[in-house]
Amino acid sequence: MTDSTLTAPSLRATFVHVWRDHRVWLASALILIALAVFDTPQAADSAGFAVGALLRTAPFLILSIAIAAWANATGADNLIAKAFTGAPILMIGLGALAGGISPFCSCGVIPLIAALLAMGVPLSAVMAFWLASPIMDPSMFVLTAGVLDIEFAIAKTVAAIGLGIFGGSVVHLLLNSGAFADPLRDGIGNGGCGGSKIRAPKPVVWRFWTEAERRTKFGKTAINTMLFLAKWLTLAFILESLMLAWIPAETVTAALGGEGLLPILTATLVGVPAYLNGYAALPLVGGLIGQGMAPGAGMAFLVAGGVTSIPAAMAVWALAKPQVFALYIGLSLSGAFASGLLFQLWTMA
Repeated sequence: MTDSTLTAPSLRATFVHVWRDHRVWLASALILIALAVFDTPQAADSAGFAVGALLRTAPFLILSIAIAAWANATGADNLIAKAFTGAPILMIGLGALAGGISPFCSCGVIPLIAALLAMGVPLSAVMAFWLASPIMDPSMFVLTAGVLDIEFAIAKTVAAIGLGIFGGSVVHLLLNSGAFADPLRDGIGNGGCGGSKIRAPKPVVWRFWTEAERRTKFGKTAINTMLFLAKWLTLAFILESLMLAWIPAETVTAALGGEGLLPILTATLVGVPAYLNGYAALPLVGGLIGQGMAPGAGMAFLVAGGVTSIPAAMAVWALAKPQVFALYIGLSLSGAFASGLLFQLWTMA
């Protein structure tokens, strides 16, 4: 008699489940296995490089995990609701600021955006938040300062807020001309856990450790954030080791180095398909800068990639009509190029 648990459909479902939940760890393992088979010395070098890099960034990693867990446990992310009240121009500025410093992840931003639009919050303010949010958050700031440097982290934060204000202002002008009166796709409501933070914001409980439920939430968030960061940074450091070993520095310098506009433009366009993840991209950009990549090109890559990464872009596509999505992409790329150019000029000053 055949055990029904071992049928082909169940095995396939198990494989799909394992791959979906652990694909980043599996990708890292497969890379190291392939290296062990075809280039054993490089496998050892890559594994050692990844371990060493993780140890060097551990203090920043721990701090970023603590920030994310604290924000979730205290309910500090509820403060985001206060950014969307007042005059349109004020809402754009506050929306960009909130997006640049908020601890929301992709799963929280999607229903949050749907709620804001469905509740009638102007698209200009929502776009400001939408553009700034994928680029920077408290955890990202800490890791950027640790992996790159504090100047880069501050500049990236300014770029996030600036892009939000730029995009929100453009949308505000278009709204005044009668465009985008109904930005949401048909059937999109305002449900979701993120949306509830806007509809009924709860007070922040700063002394979260006094409540068992919030202590549990802190622990779960810390563990989930640690696993999330560890898997992506491990993959990123392995890829960085291969990049340093296999890509000649002169090739990077020729394509993305220099002080002209072309390296920044190239990095802006390359950032769209090549971007992995906000945290994973940091060590890759650090390695490229070490090989001769212009700082402005690195900034353009991070900004363009962050806003147009698959999770961020798919969130826009799923919620908004095609013309809003096209505007989002256009604002992202133009803002990323401007951010890279300004940062390059700053580093040269």
